[in-house]
Amino acid sequence: MTTQSSEQASGFSLGSLIRRPETGSLIGFIVVYVFFAILGGAVFLGAPGWSSWLNIAAEVGIIALPVGLLMISGEFDMSVGSVVPASSMMAAVLSGHYELPALVGILGGLGVGLLVGFVNGLIVTRTTIPSLIATIGMMFAVMGLTLGLAVLVKGSTSVSYVPDATSKQLLGTFIGGMFNVSIFWWVGFVAIYFFVLHLSPLGSWIFAIGGDRESARNAGIPTNKLTITLFMASGFGAAFVGIAQVMTYQAAQVAGGQSFIFNSIMCVVIGGVLLTGGAGSVIGILLGTMTFAVVNQGIFFASLDPNVGSIIIGALLLAAVLSNDTFRALAMNYATKKK
Repeated sequence: MTTQSSEQASGFSLGSLIRRPETGSLIGFIVVYVFFAILGGAVFLGAPGWSSWLNIAAEVGIIALPVGLLMISGEFDMSVGSVVPASSMMAAVLSGHYELPALVGILGGLGVGLLVGFVNGLIVTRTTIPSLIATIGMMFAVMGLTLGLAVLVKGSTSVSYVPDATSKQLLGTFIGGMFNVSIFWWVGFVAIYFFVLHLSPLGSWIFAIGGDRESARNAGIPTNKLTITLFMASGFGAAFVGIAQVMTYQAAQVAGGQSFIFNSIMCVVIGGVLLTGGAGSVIGILLGTMTFAVVNQGIFFASLDPNVGSIIIGALLLAAVLSNDTFRALAMNYATKKK
């Protein structure tokens, strides 16, 4: 290979690297992990540390993936925090209180998420209400309905449920006493969403909608149907986490799930997804989720003040937004020079 060819090859590699939306996310994850590995020591580097942050990452990651695809398409879903307890409550009421088969409770819980997502999608596509406002309204509506159902059925804000052995093993067991089975579900969802966004025609449609919805519609892309589908996927992800929680902890709480609203969005933004839509990747969302989880649990292993965790996460969020702009500017400059 000639010197010129070598330079072209290295230049191409550099150009490809800086154009990747997850580059900043990878750098952030490495920096954060090394930081807490130094402070947390051998315990953080061992199975206790890995299981701790992976369990957190799996829960928020299952929700962050469809939320990320929605944000790439230019939409937000703030209702996921209410779908988590609503789905767990539905499963607990059906299979715990009324003693119906576990499958009925699981399907009922997932149905709640799909229904909420469908209604969200209809409101956003059939009206001029921004998705941020529409899903906030849906969040409060679902919270109220969940509370009303719990009080009506049990007279309290919690419903207990002891799942059968199969359901517990599939959705709520700890492998080796430390690693929650949800980690494997999370990996499966990553593979599915990677295929959808990066390997299937739907991915191009999602990016197109986020870039310019009107142009996408004029190009023949079914923007409304795809938007509704993405909202339903978001609701399904939140419902799945809610069911996994009730299988794991054997109780459904009305107040649970609120942290997932902003945590999932933070994971997505740290993962390099633009708030304005049109750019992002599944690998970036994966790295953003891992980074968030490492910070969340690393604070404990490093024996730091919990308030420090909020400061670090806030700094990461700002750094992610800045790095997104920086890497995008570098990519554009590189592309201009190539021309």
